[in-house]
Amino acid sequence: MLNIFVSRFLLILISLPALSLNISNFFFKKQGIEGYVFRVKGNRMPSPDVKLPPPQPFKTTVYIYQLTNIKDVDRQGYSAFYFSMKTKLVKKIQSDKNGYFKIALPVGRYSIFTKKDTLFYANWFDKDNNIAPVEVLPGKMSKVEIRVDYDATY
Repeated sequence: MLNIFVSRFLLILISLPALSLNISNFFFKKQGIEGYVFRVKGNRMPSPDVKLPPPQPFKTTVYIYQLTNIKDVDRQGYSAFYFSMKTKLVKKIQSDKNGYFKIALPVGRYSIFTKKDTLFYANWFDKDNNIAPVEVLPGKMSKVEIRVDYDATY
């Protein structure tokens, strides 16, 4: 009887590392948003005799809000600058010196902003006028490239 108990106990001990990996993968799936932030500035008009410099990595704070529609913001005129959002801030993260960031998020749809001084900035929309939308799918890292180009001329 004692041998059966000891053998079952040892079997459980041997199985724990594999079991804990499966449990952690189940509860903590790697999903969220990752990408790069680039600063684009200066004259970006194409010219046959002038090669445009590449965008530069940009270390900045990336703000992730609940999906935000154009009607959910207090906008500065018709620009890509916003004073505030009526949606909730979910998380924020600092991009590194290479402009790279990675953040874990629950499955859902989000809007991504950066800031210039006190104003939020995002310059792309979907067909429904959601600002800088990104969808996080189960077990996936959604890839984005943010171009901060408020100092660029096109």
